Amino acid sequence: MSSMNEALKHGIKIHEESSKEELFKNIKEAKSRLEQFQSSKPKLQKVPDMLRDHTSFEKYYEPRAVAIGPFHHAKERCQLAEKFKLALTAKFVEDSGCTAEDLHKIIEDNINTLRDCYDEEATRSYTDKALTQLLFLDGCSTLQFIYSFIYHELPYFKIKRDQVAFAQQDLFLLENQLPYQVLKLLMNKSHKKEELNNAIHDFVRNNIMAATKKTHKHKRVSQPEDRININEVEEPTHLLELLRTEMLGPKDEGNKIWIQLKPSKTSTLKDISFKSLGFVGFLHLPPISVDDSMGPKFLNLIAYEMCPDFENDFEVTSYICLLDSLIDHADDVKELRSADVLYNLLGSDEEVARLFNEIALGLSSIQTWYTITSPRSACDAVCECLKKQLKIE
Repeated sequence: MSSMNEALKHGIKIHEESSKEELFKNIKEAKSRLEQFQSSKPKLQKVPDMLRDHTSFEKYYEPRAVAIGPFHHAKERCQLAEKFKLALTAKFVEDSGCTAEDLHKIIEDNINTLRDCYDEEATRSYTDKALTQLLFLDGCSTLQFIYSFIYHELPYFKIKRDQVAFAQQDLFLLENQLPYQVLKLLMNKSHKKEELNNAIHDFVRNNIMAATKKTHKHKRVSQPEDRININEVEEPTHLLELLRTEMLGPKDEGNKIWIQLKPSKTSTLKDISFKSLGFVGFLHLPPISVDDSMGPKFLNLIAYEMCPDFENDFEVTSYICLLDSLIDHADDVKELRSADVLYNLLGSDEEVARLFNEIALGLSSIQTWYTITSPRSACDAVCECLKKQLKIE
Protein backbone atom coordinates (compact mmCIF):
# COMPACT_ATOMS: atom_id res chain seq x y z
CA MET A 1 0.00 0.00 0.00
CA SER A 2 1.76 3.15 -1.16
CA SER A 3 1.74 6.49 0.61
CA MET A 4 0.62 9.66 -1.13
CA ASN A 5 4.29 10.50 -1.72
CA GLU A 6 4.67 7.20 -3.52
CA ALA A 7 1.39 7.67 -5.38
CA LEU A 8 2.57 11.00 -6.72
CA LYS A 9 5.80 9.42 -7.93
CA HIS A 10 3.82 7.19 -10.25
CA GLY A 11 3.25 10.01 -12.72
CA ILE A 12 3.40 9.35 -16.44
CA LYS A 13 5.22 11.03 -19.27
CA ILE A 14 3.01 11.57 -22.28
CA HIS A 15 4.74 11.20 -25.61
CA GLU A 16 3.81 10.23 -29.11
CA GLU A 17 4.31 6.51 -28.49
CA SER A 18 1.91 6.45 -25.54
CA SER A 19 -1.28 4.57 -26.29
CA LYS A 20 -4.76 5.40 -25.05
CA GLU A 21 -4.85 2.04 -23.32
CA GLU A 22 -1.66 2.85 -21.39
CA LEU A 23 -3.06 6.23 -20.34
CA PHE A 24 -6.35 4.70 -19.15
CA LYS A 25 -4.44 1.97 -17.28
CA ASN A 26 -2.33 4.56 -15.44
CA ILE A 27 -5.43 6.57 -14.52
CA LYS A 28 -7.09 3.44 -13.12
CA GLU A 29 -3.99 2.52 -11.12
CA ALA A 30 -3.71 6.06 -9.76
CA LYS A 31 -7.33 5.89 -8.56
CA SER A 32 -6.61 2.61 -6.79
CA ARG A 33 -3.49 4.02 -5.11
CA LEU A 34 -5.41 7.09 -3.98
CA GLU A 35 -8.14 4.95 -2.41
CA GLN A 36 -5.50 2.94 -0.57
CA PHE A 37 -3.86 6.15 0.66
CA GLN A 38 -7.13 7.57 1.96
CA SER A 39 -7.90 4.47 4.04
CA SER A 40 -4.43 3.89 5.49
CA LYS A 41 -2.35 5.27 8.36
CA PRO A 42 0.45 7.71 7.55
CA LYS A 43 3.66 6.10 6.37
CA LEU A 44 7.02 6.64 8.06
CA GLN A 45 8.67 9.01 5.63
CA LYS A 46 11.13 11.85 5.16
CA VAL A 47 10.46 15.51 5.93
CA PRO A 48 8.50 17.14 3.06
CA ASP A 49 10.77 18.89 0.56
CA MET A 50 9.15 22.30 1.09
CA LEU A 51 10.46 22.31 4.67
CA ARG A 52 13.97 21.43 3.54
CA ASP A 53 14.37 24.57 1.43
CA HIS A 54 16.41 26.14 4.22
CA THR A 55 19.68 24.22 4.56
CA SER A 56 20.18 25.54 8.10
CA PHE A 57 17.17 23.44 9.15
CA GLU A 58 18.88 20.11 8.45
CA LYS A 59 20.20 20.16 12.01
CA TYR A 60 16.60 20.00 13.23
CA TYR A 61 15.62 17.01 11.11
CA GLU A 62 18.68 14.75 11.38
CA PRO A 63 19.86 12.80 14.45
CA ARG A 64 22.93 13.92 16.37
CA ALA A 65 23.52 10.87 18.57
CA VAL A 66 21.43 7.85 17.60
CA ALA A 67 19.95 6.75 14.26
CA ILE A 68 16.68 4.83 14.56
CA GLY A 69 15.19 3.08 11.55
CA PRO A 70 16.46 3.00 7.96
CA PHE A 71 16.78 6.66 6.97
CA HIS A 72 20.00 7.61 8.83
CA HIS A 73 21.31 4.18 9.80
CA ALA A 74 24.71 4.62 8.14
CA LYS A 75 25.50 8.10 9.49
CA GLU A 76 29.06 8.28 10.77
CA ARG A 77 28.29 10.43 13.81
CA CYS A 78 25.72 7.91 15.05
CA GLN A 79 28.02 4.88 15.04
CA LEU A 80 28.96 5.16 18.72
CA ALA A 81 25.30 4.63 19.59
CA GLU A 82 25.33 1.28 17.77
CA LYS A 83 27.55 -0.12 20.53
CA PHE A 84 25.15 1.12 23.20
CA LYS A 85 22.25 -0.43 21.28
CA LEU A 86 23.79 -3.88 21.75
CA ALA A 87 24.13 -3.40 25.52
CA LEU A 88 20.60 -1.98 25.83
CA THR A 89 19.20 -4.86 23.77
CA ALA A 90 21.00 -7.42 25.92
CA LYS A 91 19.40 -5.92 29.03
CA PHE A 92 15.97 -5.81 27.40
CA VAL A 93 16.22 -9.48 26.43
CA GLU A 94 17.36 -10.43 29.92
CA ASP A 95 14.46 -8.63 31.60
CA SER A 96 11.84 -9.80 29.08
CA GLY A 97 11.91 -13.44 30.15
CA CYS A 98 12.34 -14.43 26.50
CA THR A 99 15.33 -15.42 24.41
CA ALA A 100 16.79 -13.12 21.76
CA GLU A 101 15.67 -15.70 19.19
CA ASP A 102 12.04 -15.47 20.37
CA LEU A 103 12.00 -11.68 20.17
CA HIS A 104 13.73 -11.67 16.81
CA LYS A 105 11.18 -14.15 15.47
CA ILE A 106 8.21 -11.96 16.41
CA ILE A 107 9.68 -9.20 14.21
CA GLU A 108 10.58 -11.68 11.47
CA ASP A 109 7.05 -13.11 11.40
CA ASN A 110 5.59 -9.62 10.90
CA ILE A 111 8.22 -8.15 8.58
CA ASN A 112 5.88 -7.65 5.61
CA THR A 113 3.43 -5.66 7.71
CA LEU A 114 6.24 -3.66 9.31
CA ARG A 115 7.87 -2.93 5.94
CA ASP A 116 4.55 -1.57 4.73
CA CYS A 117 4.61 0.98 7.57
CA TYR A 118 7.37 2.82 5.71
CA ASP A 119 7.33 4.80 2.50
CA GLU A 120 8.44 2.36 -0.18
CA GLU A 121 11.65 4.26 -0.93
CA ALA A 122 12.80 4.02 2.72
CA THR A 123 13.25 0.24 2.76
CA ARG A 124 13.87 -0.49 -0.92
CA SER A 125 17.56 -1.33 -0.34
CA TYR A 126 16.85 -3.60 2.66
CA THR A 127 16.26 -7.33 2.34
CA ASP A 128 13.73 -8.84 4.74
CA LYS A 129 16.61 -10.27 6.76
CA ALA A 130 18.42 -6.93 7.05
CA LEU A 131 15.25 -5.02 7.89
CA THR A 132 14.28 -7.59 10.53
CA GLN A 133 17.65 -7.24 12.25
CA LEU A 134 17.45 -3.45 12.11
CA LEU A 135 13.95 -3.26 13.60
CA PHE A 136 14.73 -5.91 16.23
CA LEU A 137 17.85 -4.14 17.48
CA ASP A 138 16.40 -0.62 17.29
CA GLY A 139 13.12 -1.72 18.87
CA CYS A 140 14.67 -3.49 21.85
CA SER A 141 17.26 -0.77 22.48
CA THR A 142 14.70 2.06 22.18
CA LEU A 143 12.37 0.42 24.70
CA GLN A 144 15.23 -0.26 27.12
CA PHE A 145 16.55 3.31 26.75
CA ILE A 146 13.12 4.76 27.55
CA TYR A 147 12.62 2.38 30.49
CA SER A 148 16.11 3.09 31.87
CA PHE A 149 15.66 6.84 31.40
CA ILE A 150 12.44 6.88 33.41
CA TYR A 151 13.74 4.57 36.14
CA HIS A 152 17.16 6.28 36.32
CA GLU A 153 19.10 3.21 35.23
CA LEU A 154 21.08 4.72 32.34
CA PRO A 155 24.28 5.16 34.42
CA TYR A 156 24.46 1.34 34.36
CA PHE A 157 25.24 1.56 30.62
CA LYS A 158 27.93 4.26 31.02
CA ILE A 159 26.14 6.58 28.62
CA LYS A 160 27.28 10.17 29.16
CA ARG A 161 24.65 12.74 30.06
CA ASP A 162 25.19 14.81 26.92
CA GLN A 163 24.60 11.71 24.80
CA VAL A 164 21.43 10.95 26.77
CA ALA A 165 20.14 14.47 26.10
CA PHE A 166 20.85 14.22 22.36
CA ALA A 167 19.34 10.73 22.16
CA GLN A 168 16.18 11.93 23.90
CA GLN A 169 15.76 14.62 21.23
CA ASP A 170 16.59 12.19 18.42
CA LEU A 171 13.71 9.90 19.39
CA PHE A 172 11.24 12.62 18.33
CA LEU A 173 12.60 13.34 14.85
CA LEU A 174 10.26 12.50 11.96
CA GLU A 175 12.99 10.69 10.01
CA ASN A 176 14.12 8.78 13.09
CA GLN A 177 11.00 6.80 13.93
CA LEU A 178 10.12 3.14 14.32
CA PRO A 179 6.64 1.81 13.59
CA TYR A 180 4.87 1.81 16.95
CA GLN A 181 3.84 -1.73 16.11
CA VAL A 182 7.48 -2.81 16.53
CA LEU A 183 7.50 -1.48 20.10
CA LYS A 184 4.12 -3.05 20.81
CA LEU A 185 5.13 -6.49 19.50
CA LEU A 186 8.25 -6.50 21.67
CA MET A 187 6.47 -5.15 24.77
CA ASN A 188 3.74 -7.77 24.51
CA LYS A 189 6.36 -10.53 24.70
CA SER A 190 8.03 -9.05 27.78
CA HIS A 191 7.31 -9.84 31.42
CA LYS A 192 7.56 -6.06 31.98
CA LYS A 193 4.81 -5.13 29.55
CA GLU A 194 2.96 -2.78 31.93
CA GLU A 195 6.13 -1.11 33.18
CA LEU A 196 7.29 -0.50 29.60
CA ASN A 197 3.89 0.95 28.67
CA ASN A 198 4.02 3.29 31.64
CA ALA A 199 7.62 4.25 30.85
CA ILE A 200 6.66 5.28 27.32
CA HIS A 201 3.75 7.32 28.68
CA ASP A 202 5.98 9.13 31.20
CA PHE A 203 8.81 9.60 28.69
CA VAL A 204 6.46 11.30 26.22
CA ARG A 205 4.91 13.48 28.93
CA ASN A 206 8.38 14.60 30.01
CA ASN A 207 8.75 16.13 26.55
CA ILE A 208 5.51 18.12 26.55
CA MET A 209 5.62 21.89 26.76
CA ALA A 210 6.41 23.04 30.33
CA ALA A 211 5.09 19.89 31.97
CA THR A 212 7.76 19.79 34.69
CA LYS A 213 8.62 23.46 34.98
CA LYS A 214 7.83 25.51 38.04
CA THR A 215 5.88 28.71 38.51
CA HIS A 216 7.35 31.65 40.40
CA LYS A 217 5.83 30.11 43.53
CA HIS A 218 7.89 26.97 42.88
CA LYS A 219 4.85 24.80 42.24
CA ARG A 220 4.67 22.43 39.35
CA VAL A 221 2.30 23.32 36.54
CA SER A 222 -0.49 20.77 36.87
CA GLN A 223 -1.25 18.25 34.18
CA PRO A 224 -4.59 17.43 32.55
CA GLU A 225 -6.82 15.40 34.85
CA ASP A 226 -7.82 13.19 31.93
CA ARG A 227 -4.49 11.75 30.92
CA ILE A 228 -4.46 9.94 27.64
CA ASN A 229 -4.21 6.20 28.16
CA ILE A 230 -2.01 4.62 25.51
CA ASN A 231 -4.08 1.46 25.69
CA GLU A 232 -7.37 3.30 25.09
CA VAL A 233 -6.49 5.35 22.00
CA GLU A 234 -5.91 4.25 18.43
CA GLU A 235 -2.41 2.87 18.06
CA PRO A 236 -0.12 5.74 17.02
CA THR A 237 2.03 5.52 13.92
CA HIS A 238 5.18 6.23 15.95
CA LEU A 239 6.45 8.03 19.08
CA LEU A 240 6.28 11.45 17.42
CA GLU A 241 2.56 11.00 16.78
CA LEU A 242 2.07 9.89 20.38
CA LEU A 243 3.82 13.09 21.51
CA ARG A 244 1.48 15.15 19.32
CA THR A 245 -1.59 13.33 20.67
CA GLU A 246 -0.52 13.99 24.26
CA MET A 247 0.19 17.64 23.46
CA LEU A 248 -3.31 18.16 22.07
CA GLY A 249 -5.03 16.44 24.99
CA PRO A 250 -8.33 14.50 25.00
CA LYS A 251 -10.50 15.12 21.94
CA ASP A 252 -13.53 16.23 23.95
CA GLU A 253 -11.55 18.77 25.91
CA GLY A 254 -12.47 21.57 23.51
CA ASN A 255 -11.63 25.17 24.36
CA LYS A 256 -13.45 25.48 27.68
CA ILE A 257 -10.62 26.38 30.04
CA TRP A 258 -10.61 30.06 31.01
CA ILE A 259 -8.03 31.20 33.57
CA GLN A 260 -7.78 34.94 34.10
CA LEU A 261 -4.27 36.39 34.12
CA LYS A 262 -2.65 33.00 34.56
CA PRO A 263 -1.22 30.35 32.26
CA SER A 264 -3.45 27.38 31.53
CA LYS A 265 -3.64 24.73 34.20
CA THR A 266 -2.76 22.12 31.60
CA SER A 267 -0.04 22.03 29.00
CA THR A 268 -2.25 20.92 26.12
CA LEU A 269 -2.23 23.11 23.02
CA LYS A 270 -6.02 23.37 22.99
CA ASP A 271 -6.00 25.38 26.21
CA ILE A 272 -5.77 28.64 24.28
CA SER A 273 -8.44 31.28 24.85
CA PHE A 274 -9.14 34.98 24.57
CA LYS A 275 -11.66 36.63 26.86
CA SER A 276 -12.82 40.21 26.63
CA LEU A 277 -14.11 42.17 29.63
CA GLY A 278 -15.01 45.62 28.41
CA PHE A 279 -11.83 47.31 27.21
CA VAL A 280 -9.57 44.61 28.63
CA GLY A 281 -8.78 41.30 26.90
CA PHE A 282 -7.13 38.27 28.43
CA LEU A 283 -5.10 35.88 26.31
CA HIS A 284 -4.43 32.50 27.91
CA LEU A 285 -1.73 30.18 26.60
CA PRO A 286 -0.34 26.84 27.84
CA PRO A 287 3.10 27.36 29.38
CA ILE A 288 6.04 26.38 27.22
CA SER A 289 9.68 25.71 28.07
CA VAL A 290 12.15 26.94 25.47
CA ASP A 291 15.40 24.98 25.48
CA ASP A 292 17.70 23.28 22.97
CA SER A 293 15.10 20.62 22.22
CA MET A 294 12.24 22.99 21.34
CA GLY A 295 13.33 23.81 17.78
CA PRO A 296 13.81 20.20 16.60
CA LYS A 297 10.71 18.99 18.44
CA PHE A 298 8.24 21.49 16.98
CA LEU A 299 9.73 21.57 13.49
CA ASN A 300 9.44 17.79 13.29
CA LEU A 301 5.86 17.91 14.56
CA ILE A 302 5.08 20.51 11.88
CA ALA A 303 6.81 18.33 9.28
CA TYR A 304 4.66 15.37 10.36
CA GLU A 305 1.48 17.43 10.10
CA MET A 306 2.49 18.37 6.55
CA CYS A 307 3.06 14.80 5.38
CA PRO A 308 0.60 14.36 2.49
CA ASP A 309 -0.90 11.13 3.84
CA PHE A 310 -1.56 12.40 7.38
CA GLU A 311 -5.07 13.83 7.73
CA ASN A 312 -5.07 16.40 10.57
CA ASP A 313 -6.16 19.90 11.53
CA PHE A 314 -2.62 21.36 11.76
CA GLU A 315 -3.01 22.19 15.45
CA VAL A 316 0.72 22.31 16.20
CA THR A 317 1.39 24.45 13.11
CA SER A 318 -1.42 26.77 14.21
CA TYR A 319 0.06 27.09 17.70
CA ILE A 320 3.56 27.88 16.45
CA CYS A 321 2.20 30.45 13.97
CA LEU A 322 0.40 32.14 16.87
CA LEU A 323 3.55 32.24 19.01
CA ASP A 324 5.51 33.55 16.05
CA SER A 325 3.02 36.42 15.72
CA LEU A 326 3.63 37.30 19.39
CA ILE A 327 7.44 37.11 19.38
CA ASP A 328 9.64 39.39 17.31
CA HIS A 329 12.09 40.85 19.80
CA ALA A 330 13.62 40.11 23.22
CA ASP A 331 11.07 42.41 24.88
CA ASP A 332 8.28 40.15 23.61
CA VAL A 333 9.96 37.17 25.24
CA LYS A 334 10.31 39.11 28.49
CA GLU A 335 6.55 39.85 28.47
CA LEU A 336 5.70 36.16 28.04
CA ARG A 337 8.11 35.22 30.82
CA SER A 338 6.54 37.76 33.15
CA ALA A 339 3.14 36.21 32.48
CA ASP A 340 4.42 32.71 33.35
CA VAL A 341 3.59 31.59 29.81
CA LEU A 342 7.20 31.01 28.71
CA TYR A 343 10.15 29.58 30.60
CA ASN A 344 13.52 30.51 29.11
CA LEU A 345 15.96 27.63 29.54
CA LEU A 346 17.86 28.53 26.38
CA GLY A 347 19.82 31.55 27.59
CA SER A 348 19.09 35.19 26.88
CA ASP A 349 15.75 36.52 25.69
CA GLU A 350 17.52 37.54 22.48
CA GLU A 351 18.34 33.87 21.80
CA VAL A 352 14.69 32.86 22.26
CA ALA A 353 13.50 35.61 19.91
CA ARG A 354 16.15 34.56 17.38
CA LEU A 355 14.96 30.94 17.58
CA PHE A 356 11.34 31.90 16.88
CA ASN A 357 12.43 34.18 14.04
CA GLU A 358 14.41 31.28 12.57
CA ILE A 359 11.40 28.97 12.83
CA ALA A 360 9.26 31.68 11.26
CA LEU A 361 11.64 31.78 8.32
CA GLY A 362 10.94 28.10 7.71
CA LEU A 363 7.19 28.62 8.07
CA SER A 364 7.00 31.65 5.78
CA SER A 365 6.63 29.46 2.70
CA ILE A 366 3.60 27.66 4.13
CA GLN A 367 1.79 30.33 6.15
CA THR A 368 -0.19 31.69 3.16
CA TRP A 369 -1.24 28.16 2.17
CA TYR A 370 -2.03 27.31 5.79
CA THR A 371 -4.18 30.42 6.35
CA ILE A 372 -6.27 29.65 3.28
CA THR A 373 -6.77 25.92 3.67
CA SER A 374 -6.61 25.08 7.37
CA PRO A 375 -9.78 24.43 9.43
CA ARG A 376 -10.76 26.67 12.33
CA SER A 377 -8.80 26.18 15.53
CA ALA A 378 -8.43 27.74 18.96
CA CYS A 379 -5.76 30.06 17.54
CA ASP A 380 -8.15 31.27 14.82
CA ALA A 381 -10.73 32.15 17.47
CA VAL A 382 -8.11 34.11 19.43
CA CYS A 383 -7.03 36.08 16.37
CA GLU A 384 -10.66 36.78 15.42
CA CYS A 385 -11.44 38.15 18.87
CA LEU A 386 -8.27 40.24 18.92
CA LYS A 387 -9.07 41.75 15.53
CA LYS A 388 -12.62 42.58 16.62
CA GLN A 389 -11.64 44.13 19.95
CA LEU A 390 -8.66 46.06 18.59
CA LYS A 391 -10.46 46.96 15.34
CA ILE A 392 -7.77 45.44 13.17
CA GLU A 393 -8.75 44.94 9.54
